[in-house]
Amino acid sequence: MGDNMSKPERVFAALRGDEVDRVPVSAWWHDFAREWSSEGLAEATLEAYRRYDWDFIKVNPRACFYAEDWGARYVQSDQPNQQPKLIEPGVTSPADLRRIRPLDVTRGAYGEQLDALAIIAGELHGEAPFIQTVFSPLAAMSRLTGSTKYVQKLMREAPDDLLAALAPVTETLAAYSAACLERGASGIFFATVEWGSADVISAQDYERFARPFDLLVLAAVRNAPFNLFHVCRDNNHLTRLLDYPVHAFQWGSRSPTNPSLSDIVPMTDEALMGGVDHGHTIREGSPADVAAEAREALDHTGGQRFILAPECSIDPQTPPENILALLETVRS
Repeated sequence: MGDNMSKPERVFAALRGDEVDRVPVSAWWHDFAREWSSEGLAEATLEAYRRYDWDFIKVNPRACFYAEDWGARYVQSDQPNQQPKLIEPGVTSPADLRRIRPLDVTRGAYGEQLDALAIIAGELHGEAPFIQTVFSPLAAMSRLTGSTKYVQKLMREAPDDLLAALAPVTETLAAYSAACLERGASGIFFATVEWGSADVISAQDYERFARPFDLLVLAAVRNAPFNLFHVCRDNNHLTRLLDYPVHAFQWGSRSPTNPSLSDIVPMTDEALMGGVDHGHTIREGSPADVAAEAREALDHTGGQRFILAPECSIDPQTPPENILALLETVRS
């Protein structure tokens, strides 16, 4: 089957549930060495795009940038395939929470991300859509304090201070999300990170500390054509969050603790993304294993309102032949 649609046509048709010439496909990973500058992040992103000819790009910035301008200090790991290391948290007490103010997102680490998007947009000339990763306000708060456990402690011991601090964080992320669209992004890849899991946050606390803030960020991009909600981790809250105003949902559907693709298909009119295990299969499996999971995902969704991808960011050392197997499943 030849490709007879442009990448934007294919991706937006898939999101709407219209006919596609084939299911769109993409994948992403960190380039820990190069994601410390706008030029480096743009270059690494475009290089992967050109190598694999994705249908759309999901930009994958360093996870600590959300917190850097609020005083959290992180340094690059000396190991090329490891996350940045926390040197000093931005918040170590409830009193610190009261000092958090909204940021000017055109400056500092946020401004650097927007510059990367402008470079990507300028190089792509509309050839493929791209979306920028935006962590949820609660996930940004974990990066700010340097610890999920500390945020859990604040929920119990200083809930009002935490809620008050989530307001300027949310205001910043909403302004940043809107600015991403101005730089050419088609939407945001909105991620719960650890807060997607019932192992980390109860349903009741999610309603209090996450949902209202999440919805304010999503409201800032309500007119974008491609907003995706990524509900991370095992034992996730996905089924409670299917009312979020987005165009697609992505989660670890292969985890036995989570709903499967076929569980969710009848529960939402929005598109689904994922289908291939990002932790084990694509990293450790054979190309045939990757292809088998991809084909199964196509069967479970009928290839309708579906985008094929690993279920999360993949290891930078993933064998290229496994990434190619993902592509070939939809392209052959």
